[in-house]
Amino acid sequence: MKIVVLDGYTENPGDLSWDELGKLGELTVYDRTSLTDENEAIARIGDAEIVFTNKTPITRKVIDACPSMKFISLLATGYNVVDYVYAKEKGIPVTNVPTYGTASVSQFSIALLLEICHHIGHHDASVHAGDWANCIDWCYWDYPLMELEDKTIGIIGFGRIGQAEGRVAKALGMNVLAYDVYPNESGKVIGKYVDLDTLYAKADVITLHCNLTPENTGMINKDTISKMKDGVILINNARGQLINEQDVADALNSGKMGAAGLDVVYTEPIKADNPLLKAKNCIITPHISWAPKESRQRIMDCAVANVKAYIEGAPVNVVNR
Repeated sequence: MKIVVLDGYTENPGDLSWDELGKLGELTVYDRTSLTDENEAIARIGDAEIVFTNKTPITRKVIDACPSMKFISLLATGYNVVDYVYAKEKGIPVTNVPTYGTASVSQFSIALLLEICHHIGHHDASVHAGDWANCIDWCYWDYPLMELEDKTIGIIGFGRIGQAEGRVAKALGMNVLAYDVYPNESGKVIGKYVDLDTLYAKADVITLHCNLTPENTGMINKDTISKMKDGVILINNARGQLINEQDVADALNSGKMGAAGLDVVYTEPIKADNPLLKAKNCIITPHISWAPKESRQRIMDCAVANVKAYIEGAPVNVVNR
């Protein structure tokens, strides 16, 4: 049985091992496969039965051209790069890795918020540049510093990641408001569920942890920003498409929005003309919330488990059942 990994580099740049997956079949791992050239994906899949992808699209054309392909698995949670509806028609289960990043993504969201509150990176660079050694006072700061105690955080998407962030925010003394399509009892222990308009109006910090859907694409835009507090902080390490980037840039530049911490953008890698690159008080990191080694090891472990379950005839984590 042949197994192909189309784009394995970001999952494993060399600090993990593919050995357990290799024990299950004849394994070929490609670091990267074109995101636009379907023919390259087709050639690399060849007569493989099991195919893994992270961001390389597996389209209807690819599926039709690779009749030996019987099982597709994502090295991620999101599965929009696969035509999973057509795969179902062809009897091909598509699986994902649903819960690997709860700790790392929620931690990173808080890290973005704390960086905005204290500008630690900037002040470290300033000290190393000699500014403290040349300062006449025993301390200095170049940005207003912020304490989170008694501030209100509004978390949009209150599943595993949102609730993990909520627990940390609560430990920091913050009041937690939450919006989710499916409220649950564990969430009620951490925060108060409210409607979106209430969350927009009352939150000092708004964080996004929801899946991307047609309904919420661009949900943070000039109209919803107008409902928010002046100086609100926005954190997004969920999906870049949840925000209208020009509207957020305009809000940052006008001062309506106090700051933004973003680990995702609409098009990745980021384009040089993205308006957020020149916006005031905007921290952008290169989609690394998910990337701690511990988190990626969980992806690897789940990938192996997904294949084993398929071989045993009882696939798990199927998104197109």
